[in-house]
Amino acid sequence: QVQLVESGGGLVQAGGPLGLSCAASGLTFGSYVMGWFRQASRKEREFVAAISWSGGSTYYADSAKGRFTISRDHAKNTVYLHMNSLKPEDTAIYYCAAGPTPYRSTWYAYEFWGQGTQVTVSS
Repeated sequence: QVQLVESGGGLVQAGGPLGLSCAASGLTFGSYVMGWFRQASRKEREFVAAISWSGGSTYYADSAKGRFTISRDHAKNTVYLHMNSLKPEDTAIYYCAAGPTPYRSTWYAYEFWGQGTQVTVSS
C-alpha cells in the first residue's frame, strides 16, 4: 500500500521560512517524479514544484521560483519543500504527490497523493 505522509505545516509570519517533508512508503521511491501542489480555499489545486526521479532536475511554478526549494533523499524515501519569504497568498493545503517520469505540472498526471498539510501565513 502506497503512503505519502506530509509533515511540517503550520502557522508562520509573512517573510518567514517553513519546511515541509513527505515520507513515502510502499513504492519504488527512486522511480517516481515527486511533486508538491497546493490548494487554497475556494481555488483549484495548483502546481508548486517537482523533482525528477534522480533529483538532478527541479521544476518550479513562477510563484515559487527563487523562494522555494524542492529536494529528495533516497536513503530516507523523503521529499522536502523548503519555503522562504513566505507571503499570505502562500496560505493553502500543501500536498505531496508521486507520478511517473517525465515530469508534468498537471495534478492529474500524478498517481499517488498524501493527505495534505496546512500552511498558514499571517500578515
